[in-house]
Amino acid sequence: MLNPAVRRSRALPFSPGITTATAGRVLLQIRRDRGSTALMLVIPCMLMVLLKLVFHGAEDSFERVGPQVFGIFPVIVMYLVASVSTLRERSTGTAERLLTLPVQRLDIVLGYSLAFAFLAVLQATLSTLLAIGPLGLDIKGPAVLLMVIAMLGALLGLALGLLASGFARNEFQAVQFLPAGVLPQFLVCGLFVPREEMHGSLAALAKVMPMTYAVQAATQAADHKGITGIFVRDALLILLCVIGVLMASAATLKR
Repeated sequence: MLNPAVRRSRALPFSPGITTATAGRVLLQIRRDRGSTALMLVIPCMLMVLLKLVFHGAEDSFERVGPQVFGIFPVIVMYLVASVSTLRERSTGTAERLLTLPVQRLDIVLGYSLAFAFLAVLQATLSTLLAIGPLGLDIKGPAVLLMVIAMLGALLGLALGLLASGFARNEFQAVQFLPAGVLPQFLVCGLFVPREEMHGSLAALAKVMPMTYAVQAATQAADHKGITGIFVRDALLILLCVIGVLMASAATLKR
């Protein structure tokens, strides 16, 4: 007779033990890769410092743009790391060898998500503390809301990177997908021009792009003292998009 814990594990579409082990393996690999670690944890902070210097003498512009980039920088940075790291495992056959074992595709995707979610928390914490501390970014709402948006943005970048790795044949192609899938969102998310002032077709396109809601939620966190309904709605939309893309990523893994 099967142990109740085993029966519950088999009833789930994934194994918590295998998922945790996968996450630990991914974190160990990233720890050994100093370039990826620096890209995820150091580069976002450097970009915030650069942004502060760009708007030197124009504090109003920094106060407007500063919170919004919390919905942009994490997406781009995490996309690059996740797409290249995952593609490396696919190209070396690691993912295929794992799938020859009693491992579900969802175990692998969730393992990666868990590992990068931990890194996303670190990334969001460092960026937020730097922005509202030494860089003097003044926001009306709690700083933790900016951390939430930065973390969701990082998870969105992770999901897009995992999905892109399923279609790219090499690391160069994975990077090539960045202009096609991420940069258009950067242009129409409302950072440069309010969506209401864009051409009608671009405004409609922006409504279906998750980065738009990341930027909008970050603005809500900066301009309001409490949690607004728009912030909650936009955060949930981003989370749903992350879940949807992760499920699509799992479908690209073939035995």
